[in-house]
Amino acid sequence: MLQSALLRGPTAWRRAPLSVSKPTYHRTPRTVTTGAASSTNVFKKIARVLREKAQGDLDRISKGTSKTREQLGIVDELLAYWTLESSEDTLEELEDALIMADFGPSIALKVVDKLRDRIREGTVKTGDELFSELRIAIKGLLMEKGGSAELQFGEESPAVILIVGVNGGGKTTTIGKLAHRFVQEGAKVMLAPGDTFRAAAYEQLQKWADRAGASMSDFEEGKKPSSVLFKAVDGAIKSQEADVLLCDTSGRLHTNYGLMEELAKCKRTLEKRRPGCPDEVLLVLDGTTGLNMLNQAREFNEYVGLTGLILTKLDGTAKGGAVVSVVNELGVPVKFVGVGEGLDDLQPFDPESFVDALLPEKTGVLSNGSG
Repeated sequence: MLQSALLRGPTAWRRAPLSVSKPTYHRTPRTVTTGAASSTNVFKKIARVLREKAQGDLDRISKGTSKTREQLGIVDELLAYWTLESSEDTLEELEDALIMADFGPSIALKVVDKLRDRIREGTVKTGDELFSELRIAIKGLLMEKGGSAELQFGEESPAVILIVGVNGGGKTTTIGKLAHRFVQEGAKVMLAPGDTFRAAAYEQLQKWADRAGASMSDFEEGKKPSSVLFKAVDGAIKSQEADVLLCDTSGRLHTNYGLMEELAKCKRTLEKRRPGCPDEVLLVLDGTTGLNMLNQAREFNEYVGLTGLILTKLDGTAKGGAVVSVVNELGVPVKFVGVGEGLDDLQPFDPESFVDALLPEKTGVLSNGSG
């Protein structure tokens, strides 16, 4: 858990400006003091706030998923005129509506089959009851297949998170927002610039570090990504200057065998420095790609063993249903969702809040089913 992973971290620190010179970059040492009791309070707060944010910030999630919710608006119309006699026709139309929202044929069929079973059992007799069962079915798939959406960290400090993804998915921006979230709750965060291919990648990550209030690990141009990340983890472990180390990687197409092998090597290098490292391997997926993200997720999972997903740009798409398909396919939980451009728009994922946003609960407004 987050607090257990971070208890050893110091709680009072002063962050000095980075001393930067090309081609080698160095961090200026920081003065650090420790306080076990204060550390315990800080990290308990982090775990509590993340949990409460996931469950409580429905308004932000609702705004970020408005396009998918509009796509699902036809569900209200279908159920408003639903009767037991016409239930089969309604279920077929409902299946089509879920497919249009990018839930995918497999998920749409599973959900509709569950509803059909409830109707046959006699537990669903009204439109309201059918709508309620629809929400329950989708939540169930997310929770049963994905498991816990909480970050799972080990006992040693720092907690190490490896961030992977294709080009243009919002990976670097996501790292900056994650850093901001952790720093806001009192953790000391360090960013490791493992993207050694893209021009100005270090400078971009440095800007996010400055904006979030995080530090940067050393970086030397020309070094291999695995070497950069090994040095970052090694330095963070020895110095104990960071509670959380966020490791950036180069964006790559999941179909490029050579680059995917290199990514796998990065993970092996981290584990070589500390068994069980990284604590989390999170794949950043562009929500606007819809079901196309499934192929990406499969390949990344095969090479690096994903522990969680971060879905970005959900505010710009009507394909939010693809979240359910990815979780169902991989059995990997969504940890965060991006629902806007702001620093605070990367939200901890909570299945119940997500379904509440897509299909807001209604009372007494649908058919009574007696027709």
